Amino acid sequence: MSKSHQLGFFSVSMITLSLIIGLGIFKMPAGMAANAGTEKIFFTAWVIGGLTALCGALTYAEIGKRLPSMGGYYQVFNHCYHPVVGFTVNILILLVNAANLGIVALIGADYLSDMLYGGPSGRFFNVLVAVFAVGVFYAVNLLGLKTSSQAQNAMTVIKGALIVLLISSLLAGTRVVPHGYEDGIIRSFDGKNGLLLLLLSLISVSFTYGGYQQALNFGAEVKPGATLQRGIIVGTLMAILLYLGINYAYVQVIGFEQMRNATAIGALLFEAWFGPVGAKVFDAAMFLSVMAYVNIILLSNPRVMYAMSQDKALPAAFSKRNPKTGVLTHSLTAYAALTIIIVLIGKDIDKILGFSMFLDSVGMCTSAATLFILRKRAADTNGPWITPWLAAFFVLSYSMVAVAVTIQSPIAAVIGVVLMVVLAGVYFFFVHRKED
Repeated sequence: MSKSHQLGFFSVSMITLSLIIGLGIFKMPAGMAANAGTEKIFFTAWVIGGLTALCGALTYAEIGKRLPSMGGYYQVFNHCYHPVVGFTVNILILLVNAANLGIVALIGADYLSDMLYGGPSGRFFNVLVAVFAVGVFYAVNLLGLKTSSQAQNAMTVIKGALIVLLISSLLAGTRVVPHGYEDGIIRSFDGKNGLLLLLLSLISVSFTYGGYQQALNFGAEVKPGATLQRGIIVGTLMAILLYLGINYAYVQVIGFEQMRNATAIGALLFEAWFGPVGAKVFDAAMFLSVMAYVNIILLSNPRVMYAMSQDKALPAAFSKRNPKTGVLTHSLTAYAALTIIIVLIGKDIDKILGFSMFLDSVGMCTSAATLFILRKRAADTNGPWITPWLAAFFVLSYSMVAVAVTIQSPIAAVIGVVLMVVLAGVYFFFVHRKED
């Protein structure tokens, strides 16, 4: 067994699960309920989103089998389209992921402050905790893929167990009343706007289910055989089951009408078991979720930088590896440093990331479509006959999401397109010109 092939089925499953399940599931369903109008539309959106995610998982599983490489999410663009596509999409994804990581680390500090002190502790505390979190998992990743993946496995198992505990609040036999509500539109079903309400709900659902595509970044480090494919599919299936279960618990324990735009709905499920102490338990669970997110982002994104460096789209230093541990030291260090810079800037950077949902939907469409290109180039019929149909459905679904995002936030879509055009210019002026 090659030393580079360190990830087994369980690790790939946990990586996929942790890439999907973030903080959104503990808050976003309240806003989605406000958009859905009815309980039926709410659950229909979650079921459709789950089926779409499963189609995506099967699609990316075959893509990963056909193109197993480090930084695979970059390589599919680079290999199947012009390299400028891989460069523009992945540079933006790297920057957005770093910004999200910095913001999430600061959010984690908020939860820790609530748990320890019962409220905010000030910017200095938040920055200190966020930088410490990034530093800890930077150090963990310096120890090698085996150590960092084992840490990720442990945190993901605990996070999954906590979600199961939230779902089990159904057995507590009690209703929990929300403590507050956020300002926002609460939409009603008038008998004619069902499709509109469903589409609005699907925007949030689609991105809550996303993340499994990033598992392609570990393609070169997975044990041979069907390990990557099985891991992506099983990890996605686990996420779907957990998502459906916790949303059912939200509706049963809080009530559909009561949860619409309610704050901290995840904490309410803990209150069903633990009473007032439940808020503290929730804060601890959220801090753990943040730590898992910090580690998985530091695991995944330097691998994209490595692949781009190999293609001379980024400086050669980013492809250097530690001869003993195999760690991408330069890429990891640069990415951790970028995240810390964002932490110092603060959460306000979130205001300029509105284009990220548009970027994600375009990225999902174009990356999944590479399945057809890979099959055509291979000129073979290997793989299930149904996968191309599932891929077509997936591409169509995310195309509709891209349209819906554009309608909902046209300025964000325009910004996304402009940024891609600008980065394309950077590629042709600096990268492509240098290669010539």
